[in-house]
Amino acid sequence: MTTSTILLQCLLVIAFVSVSSALSIPDPLKDVPSFVNPWHPFKNLSGCHMGENRTGIANMKKYLSEFGYLPSPLSNSNFSDSFDSEFQDAILSYQRHLGLNTTGYLDEKTIEKMVSPRCGVADIINGTYTHGRNLYTYFEGNPAWPNTSRDLRYALIATSASTIDVATLRQVFASAFSQWAAVIPMNFTETDSAQDADITIGFYSGSHGDGEPFDGPLGTLAHAFSPTDGRFHLDASETWVATDVTKSSSDEAIDLESVAVHEIGHLLGLGHSTIEEAIMYPTLTVRQRKVELTQDDVSGVQNLYGSNPGFKGVAPAGVAGEMDSSGSAEIIRGGLGVLLGLGILVMTVIL
Repeated sequence: MTTSTILLQCLLVIAFVSVSSALSIPDPLKDVPSFVNPWHPFKNLSGCHMGENRTGIANMKKYLSEFGYLPSPLSNSNFSDSFDSEFQDAILSYQRHLGLNTTGYLDEKTIEKMVSPRCGVADIINGTYTHGRNLYTYFEGNPAWPNTSRDLRYALIATSASTIDVATLRQVFASAFSQWAAVIPMNFTETDSAQDADITIGFYSGSHGDGEPFDGPLGTLAHAFSPTDGRFHLDASETWVATDVTKSSSDEAIDLESVAVHEIGHLLGLGHSTIEEAIMYPTLTVRQRKVELTQDDVSGVQNLYGSNPGFKGVAPAGVAGEMDSSGSAEIIRGGLGVLLGLGILVMTVIL
């Protein structure tokens, strides 16, 4: 056997192993996010149930407290890591509000919801919430803009932290307000003056003076205050997308208009809905676009303000966005690239 033949066989073996590895061996970094989701550690608690004591339950209790399911601990104490009866009641309440099966333990679907990006407005405020006739809710006391305020002005007052240009931001927010204007007798007009605005909109990071600090990428996305406060804040650390978010290559892509439509619902007095398809459902996944009002959203807001005379009803359209799946195609292309490169090398040796 000649030296050239041995070299050729070795190169072919290397090519086969390289391609097989690229196609079948999982990348150990594939499932490791490049960002820090503040709730990602909750996944370690999957399956946890009554009577267990697990590290991390205290942080989940803090999460549930922030969104209204548990009272805050006394000033001189902290939450414990014990899965006690009070924690179980909070889990059951959370599951009911999010439209999940009421298992009373940390099943996979419940954990999946808890680690999802969401609105920063609590689901239960001051221990109470008001249900409408359907599954929408209102803030405590059912606050709404008075009859004399049917032409509201909004201003973009803090946009320097956004990576989206101001012209595009104006288009996105105008479109978001139009979703609500189409169903109730109210008009929304942009103004350049914050002093003249009923509603102010801005991008902020961390603690920003309203007692509701943001927590970084893919935690709380935004929050807005009930009528007639008018403040609407977005987390500047998010990867906001104003184009087709379903085609974004980013694992952190959040559709700006979808969040804007949701938060405007809060500005108008709506709380969170238990219907997952509704605009006012509290969570939104990465690369999901959700801007069309459902009947639940429309019923809730029209119960506060009446119907726009030109409103013809809710169109039966889907609202759920699609999650991109990527990775396997890149692996295949990478493997074929290795094979092609080694094939050229083999041909060169033979020649």
